[in-house]
Parts: sequence; structure tokens; C-alpha cells
Amino acid sequence: MDEDTRYQVLRNDEEQYSLWPVDVEVPEGWHPVGKEGTEAECSAYVDEVWTDMRPRSLRERMEKAGA
Repeated sequence: MDEDTRYQVLRNDEEQYSLWPVDVEVPEGWHPVGKEGTEAECSAYVDEVWTDMRPRSLRERMEKAGA
């Protein structure tokens, strides 16, 4: 991918993140979070907000097991 490609940050229902070119249709099951920019800008955003890499369903199961 070239350095001029603009990306957007996507998130799925499991609260996992991905970078996706803005000019490519968003795949089913993924939703834009409103962040667009260069690959580096989007990666920095994901690094900041995605602090727990476990899928949402696993986090919920673990919380219930610990309760």
C-alpha cells in the first residue's frame, strides 16, 4: 500500500479494531468509528483505545466467572 492511502478505523461487535482503506467498502460485521487519516495516525489511535485485546465476549465470560 502506498503512503498516500487514507485509512479509517473499524470496530466489530467483539470490539476488535482494524484499519481499512477509506475507498474500499466496509466488510460486513465491521463499523467505522469516525477516525480517518494516514496508516500511522490510525494505528496510533488504535494503540490508544484498544487496551484490552480480548474479544468482548471473552471479557464478559471472564467477568461473570470471577463474580
